[in-house]
Amino acid sequence: MLYRRRRHKMGVPGGFYRFQGGSGAGVHGYSEGEFIHLRDEFGNEWRGIAERQEGETIRYRFRDNLGNYISGVSDGYGVILRDSKGNTWRGFVD
Repeated sequence: MLYRRRRHKMGVPGGFYRFQGGSGAGVHGYSEGEFIHLRDEFGNEWRGIAERQEGETIRYRFRDNLGNYISGVSDGYGVILRDSKGNTWRGFVD
């Protein structure tokens, strides 16, 4: 009898995302597959995607309704995001 081994595509981590900025500002939300929906402390909604790069690196890109954007990377230990004004958020995925 022949058996075939299934290959599973290595996806991006899903779950609950939580980021904290230097000024105490926070962004949190959830993901469904590679699509992520975040909300900040002012009620603004950020929608984005996570894309797997070479190795263990994951690239995140988010945009809100006003045209602002946040992008960053994950190296397997945590996530670092930066906006167009230079503000930085650090966080993790549960």
